[in-house]
Amino acid sequence: MRGLVGSGELDLSRPPGDPGLFGPGSATWAVHGDFTSMMIGGVASLLVQMLHPAALAGVWDHSNFRRDMTGRLRRTAQFISVTTFGSTEAAERMIGRVRRVHERVTGTLPDGTPYAASDPDLLAWVHAAEVDAFLRAHLRYRDPAMPVARQDAYVAEMAQVAERLGAIDVPRTRAALNAYIEGMRPALRADARTREVAGLLIRQPSPSLLNAPVNAVMMQAGIELMPRWAARLHGFGVPLAQRPAVRLGAHGVGQLLRWALR
Repeated sequence: MRGLVGSGELDLSRPPGDPGLFGPGSATWAVHGDFTSMMIGGVASLLVQMLHPAALAGVWDHSNFRRDMTGRLRRTAQFISVTTFGSTEAAERMIGRVRRVHERVTGTLPDGTPYAASDPDLLAWVHAAEVDAFLRAHLRYRDPAMPVARQDAYVAEMAQVAERLGAIDVPRTRAALNAYIEGMRPALRADARTREVAGLLIRQPSPSLLNAPVNAVMMQAGIELMPRWAARLHGFGVPLAQRPAVRLGAHGVGQLLRWALR
């Protein structure tokens, strides 16, 4: 499973006295430290992010998602790993690299509206959808009793990364994050392109036959984690009677992976 996100390729060492952007006692280390919930949250975040036409267009026009969806997931996971657990220098280097990539991602939506990945408002949306999904997954699959103050700390800590990438007006509390996402709903939609990208994400081949059952559970749990309105836009539905089974399966996978990765 470490190979799925390429963690073996990363140097997460830190010089003495350098806690990185957050440090071992941070809420971000706590949320990002559980492999299972992060994988489930990652699926949910990508599905919600692509409901924004400009976020979808950046993927559609500038990525090789049709041939290498796993590679896209791996790059996202590596960014999160380095900015969370790496040295301050490594985190800033990674953020600078992503900013340079964003500067090249520009284009026009089907209705003629120009878009740019470096647009501060678009960066804020992508960030908010990601943080919301990671926090949802952590609360459901790792620490349901996480205090609201600790949730607020996570949102505020992660806002630093978004701002370093160029986002503005980033939510800094859980309540502000909820309000922001609710306010964005009128701008979100799904069309044939959304369905194609989502389908490729969900149906991506497993890295190995051994991982296939785990992969299937993660995908179902990611879909089930999404807000109901987002799932409806996608045309997804996990019947109410099946949701406990999905969650139970994901909890079981989580226990297995925590034991295997210990």
